[in-house]
Amino acid sequence: MKLIIAIIQDEDAGEVISKLNKEGFQVTRLATKGGFLRAGNTTLLTGVEEERVQEVMGIIEENSKSRTQYATLPSSCGAMHGFILAPIEVNIGGATVFVVDVDQFKKF
Repeated sequence: MKLIIAIIQDEDAGEVISKLNKEGFQVTRLATKGGFLRAGNTTLLTGVEEERVQEVMGIIEENSKSRTQYATLPSSCGAMHGFILAPIEVNIGGATVFVVDVDQFKKF
């Protein structure tokens, strides 16, 4: 058994969960926040048999879209006295996925 941990954009979460449920996968949804842009994310947890890992990965990949966004990076030194920080273009979205071995699984 494997535990799949997928960090995706909030905008993609509903569609990913819907597609996973349609294929019979149970999903736990956690509201999370990224550290770089401090934007909302969704972290999905699902336990699957090893032979179905690629099926889950395909659903996540097909339904997690990468986007371009402009953001002003937060300053760690406070106000920049007269300097205006120009927005920078960053790629967001897609998915970050971890697949972890599960030693034991029980459902009570």
